[in-house]
Amino acid sequence: MTDQDDLLPVGLEDALPARARAITEAMRAVLDAMDGHGYDRVRPPLVEFEKSLAGRMEGVATRRMIRFTDPESLRTLALRSDMTVQVGRIAATVMASAPRPLRLCYAGDVAMLKADQLDPARQRLQLGAELIGSDSVAAASEIVGVAIDALKGAGLGNISVDFTLPDLVDTLAEKALPLDVDKREAVRRELDTKDAGGLTAAGGEAYLPLLYATGPFDEAIAKLAEIDAGGALASRIAGLRDIAASIGKRARITLDPTERHGFEYQSWFGFTLYAEGARGTLGRGGTYTIRGSEEAATGFTIYMDPLLEALGTRADEARKTLFLPLGHDRDAAARLRAIGWRTVAAISGSEDAKALGCTHRLEDGETIALG
Repeated sequence: MTDQDDLLPVGLEDALPARARAITEAMRAVLDAMDGHGYDRVRPPLVEFEKSLAGRMEGVATRRMIRFTDPESLRTLALRSDMTVQVGRIAATVMASAPRPLRLCYAGDVAMLKADQLDPARQRLQLGAELIGSDSVAAASEIVGVAIDALKGAGLGNISVDFTLPDLVDTLAEKALPLDVDKREAVRRELDTKDAGGLTAAGGEAYLPLLYATGPFDEAIAKLAEIDAGGALASRIAGLRDIAASIGKRARITLDPTERHGFEYQSWFGFTLYAEGARGTLGRGGTYTIRGSEEAATGFTIYMDPLLEALGTRADEARKTLFLPLGHDRDAAARLRAIGWRTVAAISGSEDAKALGCTHRLEDGETIALG
């Protein structure tokens, strides 16, 4: 019987066995891929001082955090809403003397006070990797490659990577396409929403050609190069071409240089991850600066829910499970578990093996499929 107090708050849910298993397997595959590239896992705490969580990266909104007062220090604590900022703190403090570039990865839950309109979840499993000490083209190429390998390791195919230039407006506005400081945010917003009329009204008429430098990478980067006024974007365009070349045919590459949603703290380079079967974004990454230490870094984040959606029925496939009757051969069962079998042992002798999810039965040391 369920009463009102047993209901979960809006945006939170239980992960029941099949989903929990799929989450665990996908998380392990992603972490194994990152470990294979030399990224060491860290496990920061779920709760930190609010000031620390809000102070390491640009664009971290404290209003989205679940906050409360620490009875020990009487300071404001917060549940983490993004693990990237915690990795930044670790790099800037307890691992400040570690050799650079520093390669760290992570996996853990994050929580939000309120969900956004596009995603009702208020708790998410976030996975990612950070290369700290460099935001070079080489660092960006490595991070994009690790992200692709992580998704492939989890079982995804037909991966797409969409490049962007988060500081595009600021770069052009300084000299190439002069724009008053008080107009830049409006121009960024209208470029992000792809509103030509709004862009003109905001004083960004000179930026209109950027709306059309989007699509498949080779075509879009050529259009962006034609727009480049006075070579202001020359180094960025060359960098994007080098990163794309490093990916080769491992993923489809597109370019949307004015995309800003989800890139609140990235600097010159950002990218979004997509895959066949997922309706939305699988993750994002790019270059940024850790505030406080002012150290350059490059990284990416993957969210589990769209990853499982992309896996589809593969995440729901039943595992081969062996029923062990009373008095079964324990040595045989141990050998089978060692080669990957999952076993369920009888307790009373009256169990229904199929009802318990078993696909096979152990008889005389052999596995027999249940009819």
